[in-house]
Amino acid sequence: MGVLNVTPDSFHDGGRHFDPARACAHVDALLADGADCIDIGGESTRPGSVPVPAAEQVRRIEPAIAWAVSRGAVVSVDTASAEVAERALSMGARVINDVSCLADAALARAAAQGGGVLILMHSREPMSTLTQYSQYPESAYTDVAADVLAEWRRARDRALAQGMHAPDVWLDPGIGFAKNARQSFELLERLADFTHEGVPVVVGPSRKSFITAVGAAPTTERLGGTIAACLHSVDRGASVLRVHDVRAVRQALDVTRVARDAREVAHAG
Repeated sequence: MGVLNVTPDSFHDGGRHFDPARACAHVDALLADGADCIDIGGESTRPGSVPVPAAEQVRRIEPAIAWAVSRGAVVSVDTASAEVAERALSMGARVINDVSCLADAALARAAAQGGGVLILMHSREPMSTLTQYSQYPESAYTDVAADVLAEWRRARDRALAQGMHAPDVWLDPGIGFAKNARQSFELLERLADFTHEGVPVVVGPSRKSFITAVGAAPTTERLGGTIAACLHSVDRGASVLRVHDVRAVRQALDVTRVARDAREVAHAG
């Protein structure tokens, strides 16, 4: 899943693709790099970000959605707004990526009525209320994986009550959202705990601040950590990776797969 932030203020690439022509060009670049899905967002979810009205989100993302759909791409829209979701699905988007853990049940209703998949990412509060990256109390969770799963299940059940079908509600444990770095690393290690839900597990580690727990680095210097987190996530059962650097991550995944296949052939011989 390739990230396309049509925003002026996202934490890593804010402003780069804010212009519609640049956004459409980045759709083409992500597809050429091997993205299976384009995740388009018109609202930053960095700590301290200000909520963007639905009409402005729609204005930002419509050109990119229309272009991506015309190119035959599977389109996901990153929004917590039912109004934005309804418009996106009417334009041909197929996935709604909700980073609010269904703060508004109307979002699930819009996804259900539009026939879309709904990714519910675990989070506990709006990012506007958080002021720092990867800072969250250790005492906030008794068992971070168990607590995240229980809270996600409650959100899933609210989505089902709005008409969603269980196989169409996917799970994202929310790396970096209402978690400190240690908690994010524990979730990565325990991803297999989430695979028993019978739906795809989505992981978004790309360029995030938890990576700096192993050494300070700006977002531009976190590609190595991103790739390592992605490989680890797939090894633990993740089905979908949400990343900025599609080509590099896909290359790493392909090399890992070929090496594994070669080992299996050698052992079979």
